[in-house]
Amino acid sequence: MSFFATRRNELVQRQKYETRASARHSIFEYTEMFYHRERLHSSLGYQSPEMLEQAD
Repeated sequence: MSFFATRRNELVQRQKYETRASARHSIFEYTEMFYHRERLHSSLGYQSPEMLEQAD
């Protein structure tokens, strides 16, 4: 599944945003704080990017 499809399924469809600014902030938080740090990625052997970096 692509990043954009994952983001849509895990974040955007579950919330209603009152302003574009609140949507931007929410998407930024999701991307930087969860997707890139904590979410397990199949292409990384089901590790988070942070776990992979710590293993090196």
